[in-house]
Amino acid sequence: MSPTDPSTDPTSFSWTADEIRRVGYRAVDLIAEHLTGLPVEPVFRPVSPALAQGMLAEPVPEIGESADAILERFARDIAPYPFGNGHPRFAAWVNSPPEVMGVLAASLAAAMNPSVAGGNHAAVWLERQVLEWFKTLIGFPPDAMGLLVSGGSTAAIVGLAAARHVACARRGWDVRTNGLQRTALSGGPGRLLVYRTSEGHGCNQKAIELLGLGSAAVRLVPTGPDLRMLPDELDAMIGTDLAAGHVPMAVVASAGTVNTGAVDPLDAAADVCARHGTWLHVDGAYGAPAILTEHYRDSLAPLSRADSVAIDPHKWLYVPVDAGLVLVRDARAMRDTFSLVPPYLRTDDNMLGVQGPPWFSEYGIEQTRPFRALKVWMALRSIGLGGYRALISRDIALAQHLADRVRATEGFELWQPQGLSIVCFRAVPA
Repeated sequence: MSPTDPSTDPTSFSWTADEIRRVGYRAVDLIAEHLTGLPVEPVFRPVSPALAQGMLAEPVPEIGESADAILERFARDIAPYPFGNGHPRFAAWVNSPPEVMGVLAASLAAAMNPSVAGGNHAAVWLERQVLEWFKTLIGFPPDAMGLLVSGGSTAAIVGLAAARHVACARRGWDVRTNGLQRTALSGGPGRLLVYRTSEGHGCNQKAIELLGLGSAAVRLVPTGPDLRMLPDELDAMIGTDLAAGHVPMAVVASAGTVNTGAVDPLDAAADVCARHGTWLHVDGAYGAPAILTEHYRDSLAPLSRADSVAIDPHKWLYVPVDAGLVLVRDARAMRDTFSLVPPYLRTDDNMLGVQGPPWFSEYGIEQTRPFRALKVWMALRSIGLGGYRALISRDIALAQHLADRVRATEGFELWQPQGLSIVCFRAVPA
């Protein structure tokens, strides 16, 4: 038989539409049973040692199994042991339950299975639409650029890499060619420094180290009693470092820390950065969506002044993991930081019919990129800004209610002030 004869295909790629529907209905049943059954299940059920060891010891099958057997295995050994964040009584960290349209979108995106590096196909334009929505949400200019990424960790790498590129270029140093190797004859810049508080997320520290700056490049800015960055201290630290010949590369401010929900004074931080020509990266992975609420609108409005912003729709917008994004004000700097395409091959608007708009792969570290935009787009269309405003406002109100209960209950001590949807308290036995 000829290998080009479709009837000789030994794999599961030869599914009929009816068989896809039959198995798909069963998969949807499992999704529905899982999501609707969570409230009556324990918040967390640990995997038994026997099951865990069995998983590790089991070899990859030589002969493929039926779809029914695979789904049965999922229902028996996997679905009963979730992380816990889908449960209505899950109160740990900032991991949200998944929005249903986002869950279904993940399957639809997988069925299309594009690489969203670039090109003139729907996934590219949908991601650009989603980015436009978020630029509007935080007040970024239309000519800013961005990417959907895996989360705040990747967003920090992208934003701070652009900051490093800009800081070096201003001093005549091509960091992409020369790296960070400096000698007395190289003419490179002084030490690149990044300013953050001890309350900022650890992913920003990882990004600083991965970019070759080293942990010694971090300047920890003091915080006040509310654990928010002190702008006057930041200003003084940058001034001292400039006088010593160093390069204040970036300030990393938090729009909602995961420890206490603290929002740094973004407007004052932006003033300091503008005065010294320093890049402002705001980690809004958790808290940025609270800009929709009346309570936090003013304190988060200065997101519009940042040079780069990280937002995780898979946190407070309830989109299934992974769905993060980074926005960068200076699109040219972002492209110059990452593009490896020679200038004569770059795609511009006159090539829209074939290549589409400038490729996302020129603006970040991923070449093959998943279709993240569909689940974000579907969730936003399903819930709408008004729905999100109500959900986030309710979360904040619930946190305030819990704080009031703790405050009024003997034997517990509340850490104040309470921020966003986070409540920190401890037991104080008599």
